[in-house]
Amino acid sequence: MAITYRGEKFAGYNKPKRTPSHPKKSHAVLAKDGDEVRLIRFGQQGVKTNQTVGQRKAYEARHAKSIAKKDKLSASYWSTKVKWSPSKTKSSSTKWKKGS
Repeated sequence: MAITYRGEKFAGYNKPKRTPSHPKKSHAVLAKDGDEVRLIRFGQQGVKTNQTVGQRKAYEARHAKSIAKKDKLSASYWSTKVKWSPSKTKSSSTKWKKGS
C-alpha cells in the first residue's frame, strides 16, 4: 500500500525511508499516532552515526530528555529507533571518535 503525502511516496505509515535528495535530512517517515498524521524528517545528511558504542552512549546522554518521551510524532523517537539502535552499532569500541 503506497501512500503519497506532499509529493513523496511512502510504503505505509510509520515506515521510515532514506531521503538522499533532501538537502539537510537523511530520513523521513509518515508518522501516524491515532488520527494524527505528520511528516517527520530526521537525521543529518552525510553524517556517519552509530559507529561505536561510545558514540551511541554520547548521543543518548545528549538527548535523554527527548528520548524518554517516546512520542511517535517526534524526530528524536525515529532517530533513536532507526539511526541509533544498538543492533546497528558497527564497533564495540567504547571510544568516541569525533567526526566518525
